Amino acid sequence: MRQPPLQKYRREVVAAATGRVLEVGVGSGLNFPLYDKRVEIVFGIDPSPRLLAIARRRAAAAGVRAEFLRGSASAIPLGDNAMDTVVMTWTLCSIPDPVAALREMRRVLKPHGQLLFVEHGLSPESGIERWQQRLTPIWRHVAGGCHLDRKMDDLIRSAGFDILRLRTEYAKGPRPMTYMYLGCAQPAA
Repeated sequence: MRQPPLQKYRREVVAAATGRVLEVGVGSGLNFPLYDKRVEIVFGIDPSPRLLAIARRRAAAAGVRAEFLRGSASAIPLGDNAMDTVVMTWTLCSIPDPVAALREMRRVLKPHGQLLFVEHGLSPESGIERWQQRLTPIWRHVAGGCHLDRKMDDLIRSAGFDILRLRTEYAKGPRPMTYMYLGCAQPAA
């Protein structure tokens, strides 16, 4: 997800982050140069020690105060209501139990905190959807567990969030892989 046409999505999501931030699936830390001074600290969680080491260097180079957590989004080692913002950039597609992970994100968010996301997922076009469902079993094996056929807005709502803003569109590239969900959600009251 490093392709230049996708950077506009990454910038838009990360630019809205404020306060204490949890970045789920921090990976190699590609978002660190995009955080601004409104962010107090970023907690980056990822299961890969190798990627966390790269993210640690990127955070230092960007001058972002950060702590790194090796683990799963389904068991976030942070307290309840501890975060102002949770950021996900192309992460939910590869989490084995996305609803459990989203419930954990909701748990660590403050009541008026924000979940900021850009994810690719299920297209509303039936022809594209059929291709996504055909390709997903193979794609999961070659793309790190990525599912092309998850309807991201429904998953987010089902985990107890209200979606405040949502934009959907195709990015450049093959349509089965490029239907984007970009938005902001808040824990439901």
